[in-house]
Amino acid sequence: MVSKKSRTEVREKKHKKLRNRFSGTAERPRLAVFRSNNHMYAQIIDDTVGKTLVAASTLEKDAKAELSKTNDVAAAAYVGTLIAKKALEKGITTVVYDRGGMIYQGKVKALADAAREAGLEF
Repeated sequence: MVSKKSRTEVREKKHKKLRNRFSGTAERPRLAVFRSNNHMYAQIIDDTVGKTLVAASTLEKDAKAELSKTNDVAAAAYVGTLIAKKALEKGITTVVYDRGGMIYQGKVKALADAAREAGLEF
C-alpha cells in the first residue's frame, strides 16, 4: 500500500530546499510569508542575527477592522501593503522573497504584488 505524504510535509520539505538557496542579510533581509487556513502572516527577517525586523498579519487590530474576511486575496494584498509601509519606515527597501514552500499563485502572489506596488523591491 502506498502512503501519501501530507501537504504540510511536502510544503515544509520544499521550504527547506528553498532556504538552502538564499538567506536574509542586513543589507537585503528576507520577506517570509506564511499562509494558514484563516490568516496571512509576513515577516522581514535578518538571518545573520536571527532577528525579525518587521512583521504584519491579518491578526492585527487595524487589519481586522479594515477587512471583512481574513483568508482571501484582498486580505493578502492588504498584508503586503502593510508590511511594505512598515519596512519603508524602518529604512528597508530591498528584500529577498521567501514564499515558504507554497506555490506562487493566489494569496502568495497577491501579497508579493501589493508589497512591490507599495515600494519594496525584490
